[in-house]
Formats: sequence, structure tokens, C-alpha cells
Amino acid sequence: MSRLFLFATAAAVAVTIAAGAASFASQQPEPAPVLRIATEGAFAPWNATTADGKLVGFEVDLANDLCRRMRVRCAIVAQEWTGILPGLRQGQYDAVMAGVTVTAERAEALDFSRAYAADPAVFAVRPGSDLANALPDAERTDLSTPAGQRIASSAAQALDGRVIAVQASTIHAHMLEALFPRVRLRFYETVDAAALDLAAGRVDAMLTARTSVEALRAAGGNLIPAGPAFSGSVLGGGVAVAVRKGDQLSARFTQAIASAAEDGTTARLSGRWFGADLSAK
Repeated sequence: MSRLFLFATAAAVAVTIAAGAASFASQQPEPAPVLRIATEGAFAPWNATTADGKLVGFEVDLANDLCRRMRVRCAIVAQEWTGILPGLRQGQYDAVMAGVTVTAERAEALDFSRAYAADPAVFAVRPGSDLANALPDAERTDLSTPAGQRIASSAAQALDGRVIAVQASTIHAHMLEALFPRVRLRFYETVDAAALDLAAGRVDAMLTARTSVEALRAAGGNLIPAGPAFSGSVLGGGVAVAVRKGDQLSARFTQAIASAAEDGTTARLSGRWFGADLSAK
């Protein structure tokens, strides 16, 4: 057998193998694209960070479920609250799921999915504080109604001159600035830091999400809810996914959120993390 024949045969085999490998590779599914989602990691039980640095919470679980429905891979990253929306606009990640409530002001700079949850705002005070009984005795208070506005005015009178803690750059800070002009505001980077100052007596009360107050109490925080549970008006239209202006991701998230709501996933995850159904209807 000639060397030329052997060489030609080997070359033919190599070509066949290469062609087969190329055909096999072309048949393999391409890896799913990665969707970068930022959360705060410091707003339990919506989102939190464990002692070993793992991100957990309602929004972390929901984000992973929404990514599965959208057929993308989730890459969830932690970002401090004050920089989270600017970071989105700068392209550091693709979306934000961090208890972000839709407001008219935010909608000027960002696009949003449909809401996936809603949580009223409440004041928290130390046990035994005179404010526990001084604040209006009401349950759900819609600030967009005349009755809700009267209750808010009564609460503002009860808090006149008091020092109120609130996380900076939140709808809760906006509510206090708009409706409680005679309180003395003290701004914090995180709700946990505000709660520590409340427990230490350095502030008279704090305003935050009702579920956050309940989580702090469950963790041993020295505070109790007081007064009405506020919603509507300056508190916006529910918690949603934020994306950059003009990004079609908002529509994809809306479709996935609708699917998760329809099959009960959002309600189930809400029950696991909050003990109640906070899913937006």
C-alpha cells in the first residue's frame, strides 16, 4: 500500500471527523443569555444577605423564577440602595428588583414592568412610647382619598417636632417630605441602621414598609408598628422591575410576572417570605 494512499485515507477520515464534530456542535443549544439583576441585599424579607454573603429573600426567589420563564440565566448582584437606580441608568446591570415602587418621578427616567407586589408604609416606635397611642387609630389609609389625607394630617400633628428616621431616597422619605413638613427627618443608608437608632432612643419613630417592620420585630428588634398603614398617592403604584428607559425588557418582565401571578407562584413566594399574600392584583 502506497504512502500516498495512506495519507489520502487519513485525510479523508480527518475531514469526516471534523465534519461530524461541526455537525454535532451546530446541533447543541446555545447557552442562555445572562440577565444581570441588582438588588439591595439589606431590606429583609424582600431581599437580604446571609452571614456567608448569599443573597436571599422574596425578590431573589422571584427573580430566579422570572428568569426561568424568560429563558435567561439570572446573575443577581448586590448594590447599596442610594446607588442602585443610578447604576442601572449607567448600564452596570440590566434590571433592578429591590422593593422599587413605581412613581411618576421615577418613570420619567426609567421604565417599569407591571407591579408584582404592594406593601403599605407604617410608622414604628419603641414599646411604651407615647406615640403608640398618639397616632391615629386606623388600618389601611389610602392617601389618594380625602379620608386618607385627613388621617395623614392628624398623624402629622401627632408627630410635630419629633425626630423621624427614614431610609434616604425612598418613597417613605418622599412621603414624609411631602406630608409631614414639621417633623425633623434623619436619613439612613439602610432600614437596619434606622431601626438601631430607634431602639437606642436617638429618634422618636421611623417610617418604612410594613413587612420590614414585621421582619425587624421577628429578628428581635425593639420596635412596634404604630398608626395607620399608608398606601397610594406619593407612595406610588406598587413594586415593580426597573429597567433603562426604552428597554424592551419591561415588556418581557411584565409577561413573566403575569404568568407567575396566574399560576400562583408569586402568592406562594409571598406567603413563604411575608406570611401573607402581597402579590399585586
